[in-house]
Amino acid sequence: MKILFYRYGSICEPDVIDAFKKNNITVDEMTDEVTDKTLTAREVVERLSACLLEHPCDFVFSINFFPPVSEVCRIHGILYLSWSVDCPVLELYAQAVKNKINRIFLFDRAQWADINRLNPDHTYHLPLAANPGHKRNVIRKATSEQKKRYRADVCFVGSLYTEKSPYDRLEMKNMPDRVKGYIDGIMRAQEEVYGYYFIDELLGDDLVKEFTAHCGNFYPEYSTMGRETFLKDRDLLSLFYIGNKITANERMRYMTYLSGHTDVTIYTASDTSSISRLKNKGTINTLTQMPIAFHESKINLNMSSKAIRTGLPFRIFDVLSCGGFLLTNYQEELAENFEPGRELAVYGSREELLDLINYYIPREDERMKIAQAGMERLEAEHTFEKRVGQMLKMAL
Repeated sequence: MKILFYRYGSICEPDVIDAFKKNNITVDEMTDEVTDKTLTAREVVERLSACLLEHPCDFVFSINFFPPVSEVCRIHGILYLSWSVDCPVLELYAQAVKNKINRIFLFDRAQWADINRLNPDHTYHLPLAANPGHKRNVIRKATSEQKKRYRADVCFVGSLYTEKSPYDRLEMKNMPDRVKGYIDGIMRAQEEVYGYYFIDELLGDDLVKEFTAHCGNFYPEYSTMGRETFLKDRDLLSLFYIGNKITANERMRYMTYLSGHTDVTIYTASDTSSISRLKNKGTINTLTQMPIAFHESKINLNMSSKAIRTGLPFRIFDVLSCGGFLLTNYQEELAENFEPGRELAVYGSREELLDLINYYIPREDERMKIAQAGMERLEAEHTFEKRVGQMLKMAL
């Protein structure tokens, strides 16, 4: 069997390509968008069509869903498999999502439920994964100096979302105070709740209309596309705007709180100048440095983006695949994939997070036992090779 892998530069693409090959799939790659981010939809259609004529294959695959790719596959009568690894993915609401040649895999069950209504026979829930072999090689080759450099009591790798919050860029000078106050209130309430995203239920039609009417720049290219998209203003407000804003608020407050009580090292490009005691060591290379940091840190934190309503983000799989001890927020799908307390530790509030940090920091043997169990579970059930095998069984 032969596939064409449409690439755009996702960090996980090489691991997925390797996984296809381990499942006896021949992989051709189209890499135009990796090097040229200015490609238009029309150019994608033209180049992909020419590529398919020159390199016939059994199906096309991509990380995340690309409407132009789906349209080309529909015209050529060839299956298009995609695996969504981000939330939210606005392209999933394009008209092309209904194409019957699609086989769309989504790691977040709540996201799957939304999209499954649009194409019920061709969407699937599929959790994320990791490549522990690559991580082990990096860790094994690390020098004693490198290990010392990335050692930390508490480690967090990732954005604080302050630079990723489109909510902060909305023009709301004329927003009624009661509307703004209501939105602020439900965001603060959602920050305190894990495992259940209730924002959607609290955004009534009248409120959404009033909010969008007072925003001069409320994502007009999506909210005014009408029949060209299934995306609704409520979806945008809930996940794209509010979900990202809650994540930014939560991470800033947690980092401020934790750094006031314990040593916290963060690797990020986000501005942390307002958190004086936080040790910001800048960005870290995902492939060559991050595995060492996860392996050498006593505790690795995961704080899931609120837009990920039920699923498990890559960070959980990344840490466990490095043999690192993971302390994560609760997510609805967590217990389906790992055993809390035996393979990782789970917190449900800011205070509980600090209590668990203080408990596990001095208990090295217990941490190492949990980290080992988490890595063994990941290697047994959650590798890219196994995920690709599951994907092929469901889709073909």
